[in-house]
Amino acid sequence: MQQLLTKYFNYLLIERGVAQNTLESYGRDLRRFIFFIEESKKIADIKEVTPEVIVEYLTRIKNEGLAANSMNRSLAALRGFYKYLLREKIIIETPLANIELAKVWMKLPDTISKEEMNAILAQPGTQTVAAIRNTAMLELLYATGIRVSELINLTMNSVNWQVGFLIVMGKGSKERIVPIGKIAYDCTRHYVDEARPQLMQKKSTDVLFLNRFGGKFTRQGFWKIVVGYARKTGLHKKVYPHTFRHSFASHLLEGGADLRTVQVMLGHSDISTTQIYTHITRERLKEVHQKYHPRG
Repeated sequence: MQQLLTKYFNYLLIERGVAQNTLESYGRDLRRFIFFIEESKKIADIKEVTPEVIVEYLTRIKNEGLAANSMNRSLAALRGFYKYLLREKIIIETPLANIELAKVWMKLPDTISKEEMNAILAQPGTQTVAAIRNTAMLELLYATGIRVSELINLTMNSVNWQVGFLIVMGKGSKERIVPIGKIAYDCTRHYVDEARPQLMQKKSTDVLFLNRFGGKFTRQGFWKIVVGYARKTGLHKKVYPHTFRHSFASHLLEGGADLRTVQVMLGHSDISTTQIYTHITRERLKEVHQKYHPRG
């Protein structure tokens, strides 16, 4: 079992180019799984693992208090491992093939309505250098659905001004291209032309969004900006940078976008990760029906 894990980790590192932090988290998840099947179930051969064993394992770690995100990561680690075993012909079928487990514990992402999003985006204004920058960052975050880590790592070369696309380096050093949209494009262009030169303070850097010291933003620094503007709108719900990503996907699907297109823009390697947003749109449809239908 341990030899299989070692070979799989080498495959992820060398052939797939998986980031070190992802490799470490998958390693913890899979070593815990191997320990469970060897010690608790007394299984010595990976071929003997059945769907029932998988369900028992996932139920156990859920009952241990693992958060929804950690549960989903554990499931992703298992799926990747079993895909590798199939690829290498170590097994002929996967015990995960007919299991839809994620719905059991999946926590629906926090989103906000289009009206609430517009209220937040209107907060910074354009009266100061910082306001111009903040407006551009918020608009770009919502227009593209990129992660906050991807936003603060953008460089001047990340924006293709000619065609209005953003080149994003995502998880596992995977590059993707996302359309910007006219409003975010104009706000970012305004920032680059008017505010960024003043924030640079005679420094030489290719980082796109600069803090007041002319350096790169930290995740915590941008988090404070988002939370601050959300509070100013008077919203009685928590709003974080990742809320923009969730709302981006939800609003696209509500508007009629197909799931595969949203998957590509979010940079999800597995469409099952993107499918969680279809649950949100269905829940919202139910809310609208209950609110406005005479017999809702």
